[in-house]
Amino acid sequence: MFVKKLAYLMVVAVCLFGIGCIAATGLAGSAAKGPGGHRTGDVFTSSFLVRFKRSLDKQLVHEIASRNGFQNLGELPGSNGKEFHFKHTTLPLVRTRRSISHTRVLKKEPLIHTAIQQSGFKRVKRGFRHAVPLNYIPDKAPGYGGENVPTDPYFPFQWYLKNTGQNGGKAKLDLNVLAAWDQGITGKNITTAIMDDGVDYMHADLKFNYNAEASYDFSSNDPFPYPRYTDDWFNSHGTRCAGEVAAARDNGICGVGVAYDSKIAGIRMLDQPYMTDLIEANSMGHEPHKIHIYSASWGPTDDGKTVDGPRNATMRAIVQGVNEGRNGLGNIYVWASGDGGEEDDCNCDGYAASMWTISINSAINDGQNAHYDESCSSTLASTFSNGAKDPNTGVATTDLYGKCTTTHSGTSAAAPEAAGVFALALEANPSLSWRDMQHLTVLTSKRNSLFDAKNRFHWTMNGVGLEFNHLFGFGVLDAGAMVALAKKWRTVPPRYHCEAGAITQMHRIPSSGSLYLPIKTNACKGTDTEVRYLEHVQAVITANASRRGDLELFLTSPMGTRSMILSKRANDDDRRDGFTKWPFMTTHTWGEYPQGTWMLEATFNSQESRSGWIKEFSLVLHGTKDPPYQTLSPASPHSKLAIVKKAHEDKDGN
Repeated sequence: MFVKKLAYLMVVAVCLFGIGCIAATGLAGSAAKGPGGHRTGDVFTSSFLVRFKRSLDKQLVHEIASRNGFQNLGELPGSNGKEFHFKHTTLPLVRTRRSISHTRVLKKEPLIHTAIQQSGFKRVKRGFRHAVPLNYIPDKAPGYGGENVPTDPYFPFQWYLKNTGQNGGKAKLDLNVLAAWDQGITGKNITTAIMDDGVDYMHADLKFNYNAEASYDFSSNDPFPYPRYTDDWFNSHGTRCAGEVAAARDNGICGVGVAYDSKIAGIRMLDQPYMTDLIEANSMGHEPHKIHIYSASWGPTDDGKTVDGPRNATMRAIVQGVNEGRNGLGNIYVWASGDGGEEDDCNCDGYAASMWTISINSAINDGQNAHYDESCSSTLASTFSNGAKDPNTGVATTDLYGKCTTTHSGTSAAAPEAAGVFALALEANPSLSWRDMQHLTVLTSKRNSLFDAKNRFHWTMNGVGLEFNHLFGFGVLDAGAMVALAKKWRTVPPRYHCEAGAITQMHRIPSSGSLYLPIKTNACKGTDTEVRYLEHVQAVITANASRRGDLELFLTSPMGTRSMILSKRANDDDRRDGFTKWPFMTTHTWGEYPQGTWMLEATFNSQESRSGWIKEFSLVLHGTKDPPYQTLSPASPHSKLAIVKKAHEDKDGN
C-alpha cells in the first residue's frame, strides 16, 4: 500500500510541475499561451472554478452559490470537497472578456480561497460525416454457414468483426472477436462510458444495455444524455460509437457490438460551442467505480498546426482515475489517435499522447492505413475504420432514432472497437489493472496484414523482440488472444518513474544536418524509483523554431530503437511559441532495458533555411524494477510473451 501511495504522490507531483502532463492556460487564438506554447484567445464562459479554504458539505456550497447568483454543478474529481464547478445563471455562455465583477463577488465570500472564470476552447469529433443514414439492409450480404455467428441483419457488413473478404477486404483481417465469444466472453458486468455528444439510449439495439446509473449530461446538467436534434444529424456521433461497443445480439436490429452483453453509459459533454476544463474533468471523473472504460473519439482540432491537450483539472481527473478508479485497479481511458492525416502528428495531441490513455489508430479492410490516420510514437495499437474500395463501407452500427448506418468511420470508429475488446478482457479477468490492459495490448496485438500504403513506415523490431510500426503501434487488437491471456494474467509489478537526466543549456539546431543531445543514465539504479523494464518513455522538451512544422525529433534508446517523436507538419507555421515542456512520448521501447545512453536528434525537414533551439530536454522513464512477466507461462514459444520473457531472462542471466 505504501509503494502504491508513493507512486501516486510522485505522479501528482510530476503532473503539477509540468513533467508528463500539460499545464494549460487557454485555447486556440491570438492572445496568451496555452499548452506546448500554442497561442490562446480571450474567450470566457459562464463557468467558474471555485476553490474553498477547507472541505465543505454540499448544502453549504449550494447556499454560497445561490446567494451570489450561481448554480453549483458539483465537486471536481479528487478535490476532497474543496473545489466546485459554479455556473452563473445570467452570464452568456461565451464572452470575449472576463467578468471581473462576478469573480470579485465570489472572492468576497470568507470561505472561498480562489475563483477562476473558465476559458473556452474547441474540441472536435473525429471522423464525423454529414450524412443522414437510411434504415435499410444493404444488398449482397455475404452468407455465413456452419458457424455460431450473430443473426443481426447488419452483421455480414461488420467486416471488422469477421472479415471474409467482403467489399474488397482481406479475409481474416479483423478483431478476431468470434474467438473471444467462443470462450464464453461477451462483456458481461462491464460498463463503457461514451464521452461524446450524447447517446440515443432509447434505440432498440441499445436500450437493454444502457446503464442509466452511470450516465450524465454535462452539457445540460441533468441525468439524461440524449442527443440534441439537428437537421444534419450532427449529434449522431456518440450513438454510433455506443453501438460498436454494446449493440445487442440476435434481435433483428442493426448489427452487434464487440462486447454485446456489456453496458454502455452516456456522458454527454461534447455538445456546446466551447469546451471547458471543468466539463472535461467532471466527465472523466464521473462514477469511476461504476464505469470501467471511458471511450473518447474527439480531441483538439486536427488541422496539423494545433498543439494542445488536457488542462489541469482534467489531467488531475485522469490521474485520479488510473490510480483510484475501479476500486484501485484504475479506469481504462481509450482515445482516438486523430484524423489529421500525414500532415499532423498525434504526439501534438496531449490526450492521445498521454501515458494514462490507450491511443488507438485505424486500418481499413485491406490492411492499409486510412488516408486520415495520424502517425506518432505514442500509439499503442490499432483497430478498423472504413473500407478501401467502397468509401461507403464504413463501420456498421446504430444511429439516431432507431436507425442503422454503414458509414461510420475515422479513428472515431476505431476507439470504441478497442473499448469493446477491453470490455471482453475485463470480463475474462476483472482484476486487470489499467497497466495490465496496456501490457496485454502490447503482447496480443498482431501485425497481421497491416501496412503503410505510402511505404513510409516499416515494421521494426525493438530491443526485446517486439514488432512495432509508427502508424499502427504494436498491431491490430486480437480479442481472442487478449481474452485467453487475460484469463491467466498476473498483475505486473509496481510502476515507478525515474527522472533519468536533463540538459538545461540551450543548443542551436542547424539549418542542415542534425543536433544530437545524449543523456547517459543508470535509470535511477540503487534508488526507490529504479526502472529496469520499460513501459512509457517521455522526452520533455522546450524548443522553438523559425517554422515549427519543419522540426523533426527522434529519440534512440540504449538498445538501438529509434522513435520518431515529432514528424514534419506541413500546416504548422508557428515561429513564436514552439513547445514548452511538452512531453513527447514513445511506446516503441516497451520492455527494453533503459540503462545507457539515450540520444535526442533534432533536425529540420525543409528545403528552406530554418533556425531553432532546443532550450531544455529532460528524460523520464516509466516502468518496473522487477521483471513484468516472470510469473506467466507462455502458451507458445513463438508468442510475444515468450519472446520478451526470454529476452529478459537472457539479459538478467548475464
